Amino acid sequence: MKRTMVLKTVAVLGAASLALAACSSESEDTTASATAEETSAEATAEATAEAAEECASTSLVLGTMLPATGDLAFLGPPEFAGVELALQEIDAAGGVLGSPVTYIEGDSGDTTTDIASQTVDSQLAQGVNAIIGAASSGVSLTVIDKITSNGVVQFSPANTAPILTTYADNGLYFRNSPSDVLQGAVIAQDAVDAGFTKMAVVARQDPYGEGLAAATVKNFTEAGGTVTTDLLYDPAAPSFEAEVAEIKAGKPEAVAVIGFEESVKLIQEMIKQGVGPGDVQLYLVDGNLSTTAFAEFPADTMKGTVGTVPSGSVDMTTFNERLLAFDPALTDFSYGPQSYDAAMVIALAAHAAGCADGVKIAAELPNVAGNGGEMCSTYADCIALLDAGTDIDYMGVTGGVDFNEFGDLLEGTISINEYSSNTEFAEKGSVTSVVPLP
Repeated sequence: MKRTMVLKTVAVLGAASLALAACSSESEDTTASATAEETSAEATAEATAEAAEECASTSLVLGTMLPATGDLAFLGPPEFAGVELALQEIDAAGGVLGSPVTYIEGDSGDTTTDIASQTVDSQLAQGVNAIIGAASSGVSLTVIDKITSNGVVQFSPANTAPILTTYADNGLYFRNSPSDVLQGAVIAQDAVDAGFTKMAVVARQDPYGEGLAAATVKNFTEAGGTVTTDLLYDPAAPSFEAEVAEIKAGKPEAVAVIGFEESVKLIQEMIKQGVGPGDVQLYLVDGNLSTTAFAEFPADTMKGTVGTVPSGSVDMTTFNERLLAFDPALTDFSYGPQSYDAAMVIALAAHAAGCADGVKIAAELPNVAGNGGEMCSTYADCIALLDAGTDIDYMGVTGGVDFNEFGDLLEGTISINEYSSNTEFAEKGSVTSVVPLP
């Protein structure tokens, strides 16, 4: 789906002079009236010109920079579908400021390529006001300066690295998935609640892996557990034999694997060395919680594996059904709801600002997402309130999307899931909490 995705006659003595005076008065009144009209017209023209000068764009141009390729490509389909479903509903309700949204789809690739930078360059040249993406925190960190220094909003539906909370972004970076400070705490607490006292934490060496590993280790240790191995690995390594041997030497009861698609190779080596999901409790995270990645493993290898992923404070089953109807090829749904909400709040912020300028959108994002306005959950209902002069509080398909002063979610939800087979998992619980600062 593409969108190319404005007084009287007097008698008797002195009649002549009175007539002359009357004529003069009428002329002056007419002149004064004409002058007033001209002044008013000039003022209106000047105000219009000033408004046009203040607002560089009244038509929203929205780009995406999401993983069509790379080591998070399994997250691309639900994220693209979420954005495009939102745009379909936005345009059906009249668009933004009376115009349909111009949509420019883009790939983010991963940190081994320059695809994200090329995508950003192309979209900036086409006048985007906001870019949704990237999914990978590491990828976002390669382009955030370029995007925000150009006065464009960068809004990620999936970045979770804690380092992004206080990153210098000119107030133009937002995300609606909670920092991994929360996800790490949830992993640690679930392991403790399950009775595990010794856990290994192995993570890819990048901002995402490092941040989530640090939060997991910190919380598990503070809860009285022992971290047997705290290991960072090169995701491009040809083999993980040495890393797995180190994990095995620590004799853990549980292992948290924090990675992307390379996790498949790492877990295969864990199975080979006797510390796989059949030998210890395996924890996965949002970067590797997949219905397709482990399909070729021997039957039921992944059964009982636990995986965490940022979710929402409401049941998203109905929304995921809508997403599947929109794109019947979907097999994973992670971050599809967040992508939908990202597009919605950007459009609402532009409408509230009366301008699609990136800086003005950023200023309105916290307002349309909370700050005590009237709750609304559809684009049509929300803009009706805005047009009536009513402040709004957009309630997304993930729940509330209120932001803190850093453009992070004020409150987040982590879903805890368990695999019943190599290709199926279901939520067994969730945790909703104010997101701690790093």
